[in-house]
Amino acid sequence: MWQKATKLTDTVYLLIAQFPPREDNALTDQMRRAVQSIELNISEGCGRKGDADFARFLNISFGSACELENCVEISRRQNYGQEDLRYKAAGLVIEVKKMLSALLRRLRRR
Repeated sequence: MWQKATKLTDTVYLLIAQFPPREDNALTDQMRRAVQSIELNISEGCGRKGDADFARFLNISFGSACELENCVEISRRQNYGQEDLRYKAAGLVIEVKKMLSALLRRLRRR
């Protein structure tokens, strides 16, 4: 899951590098923070003791993934960045959300 999140981070960075300069402190910054939050909270959660603590960080990652998903949709509507990168980012964020959901379900069952 973390490896998939790193691919998502790299893809989003490539995508936002193509955004117009006027977006440098708006959508670009929001997407950068959201994608970093996904990867970093997965990593930090793995270092925590106990399922409850781990789940808390995974929930934060999931929320950031939802935020990023909407940011990618905004970039699509505004026609920012290459279409293939937007499509790739959208697919990766869905994959990460599915992985996070599955792991959170398993943790809740314990």
